[in-house]
Amino acid sequence: MEINEIIENISDISIFSELNDDDLKKVAQFCMPRTYPKNSMIILEEEFGDTVFGICEGTVKITRVNDEGKEVILALLGPGEIFGEMAIIDGESRSANALAQENCVLLAFPQNEFINILKTYFKVSFALMSELARRLRKSDQQIEALSLSDAENRIGVSMLNLAEDMGIIRKGKVTIEKLPFQQDIANMAGTSRETVSRVLKMFEEKNLIIKTGHRLVIPDYLFFKRLFGKNL
Repeated sequence: MEINEIIENISDISIFSELNDDDLKKVAQFCMPRTYPKNSMIILEEEFGDTVFGICEGTVKITRVNDEGKEVILALLGPGEIFGEMAIIDGESRSANALAQENCVLLAFPQNEFINILKTYFKVSFALMSELARRLRKSDQQIEALSLSDAENRIGVSMLNLAEDMGIIRKGKVTIEKLPFQQDIANMAGTSRETVSRVLKMFEEKNLIIKTGHRLVIPDYLFFKRLFGKNL
């Protein structure tokens, strides 16, 4: 990856979006491009963390394993987002796993360099605080949603989260081009793949969604949000 391409990719990462061209060139000196093939592990829970990653291409799945040995999906992150920052900030071990959901191109920021960036650029520090607050609020909502006994509602809430993270909204219609596998949705909603299949089919019959392969459309997003957003 050429330096100009690195600079362009940095500018697309949310926490760096307010930096000017000169500052982006300086930040570009502190990171290295890395590629990870589909299904490869990027971060392991409980390992020592010394790198922050920014996503240029691909999707990264953030997971933990519960006491029963089942995978729980905490987030699906795409281009422009960062991960791995918590261990850098608090000095603790990694709090979750990060897996390449598809072929990924990342920018890796070593710990000391990332800390220096935060000390040097207030705009980046403030953007990171805003991002962490957003994630904390979303985690609270996800915990509340998982406490619901009704699988239909839990899956509805998961679909709203996916629409927010991965969807493109136009004229009140949300399109998710690469819907995760049903097992991944089940791991997000705390239910089984069979239940997800049944509920999605029911949503289709009610015209709440239109599903073609891994492409999913929510034709009336506001109505869908009124149905399930009350559980957020």
